[in-house]
Amino acid sequence: MYTLPQLWRGVRRGLSTPSYFARELNRLYNRQLFRYEYNIDGVDVMEEEWDNLIVLDACRYDLFADHHDLPGTLERRISRGSHTVEFLIGNFSGKDLLDTVYVTASPQLHRRHDRINTVFHDVINVWQREWDEEHGTVLPETMTKYGRRAAKRYPNKRLIIHYIQPHYPFIENPEIDVGRRLQMTNGGKDIWEQLLAGETTVSRDDIWQAYRNNFRRVLPSIHELLDLLVGASVVTSDHGNMIGERSSPLPIREWGHPSGTYTEELVMVPWQVIPSTERRNIRSEPPKNRQQMISSDPPESRRRSTEHIARDRLRDLGYYD
Repeated sequence: MYTLPQLWRGVRRGLSTPSYFARELNRLYNRQLFRYEYNIDGVDVMEEEWDNLIVLDACRYDLFADHHDLPGTLERRISRGSHTVEFLIGNFSGKDLLDTVYVTASPQLHRRHDRINTVFHDVINVWQREWDEEHGTVLPETMTKYGRRAAKRYPNKRLIIHYIQPHYPFIENPEIDVGRRLQMTNGGKDIWEQLLAGETTVSRDDIWQAYRNNFRRVLPSIHELLDLLVGASVVTSDHGNMIGERSSPLPIREWGHPSGTYTEELVMVPWQVIPSTERRNIRSEPPKNRQQMISSDPPESRRRSTEHIARDRLRDLGYYD
């Protein structure tokens, strides 16, 4: 459900752009009047066979199928979310995943930790350590560096390595101003909201090319990482992305990846199975980060600092509370 500030913000946005109301009605339909927090028809990735799960953020199936050059066999899966938070809730919520290390360029798990309520053996927040200020993201090569370190440090754990790309910012197309939802109360809009409202001259073809270029930018880093990993690997996505296709049941043109919108473009994701004759001996152990287990909060000053960083990173990526 929504908080009062979220409801007020939604009303204001809906009055300025009627498509927002249609989006909300579609969301109500897909989530069955908010009975569920995620797509219950999606697959539980933790029940699948893999030692290494490489997640490409916002990578739709057809983009991957048409442009990837990775070894192995391409399959399809239905994601549990059309948004990263839904993916995290649907796959991790309430679980003790003590045989798994999550290496992530996305602040979403940290920002929604209480809601997701999961414990990994370790969480490596690359977004907190190495953020590229010029591009407003974590670069693919940075993620590969941390993935390699995690593989060496945790040879007996399942690894989830969550890249941001092909999610914007568009590294190879900086001429496209993706905007920044820094202060929604002042009318700030990212590129998807500008497109939805018809407030930009950027064309669908321009967006598709930039989206494709972001995918091509991450591919060499995925190749490099796969060459270093031992065990069964899968490359997938948390959700897809809509680029002007019609949503449902109300057929508005949609952009980006709004939550609770379970169209094919958003929930059909790639599942690239990389051939391997080796499997790792996976075992559970207590969390490396003991803070995951204790109920007391960290020192207030440190908590505020980390929360500020997380919010700022998410705004660079087009999210807001």
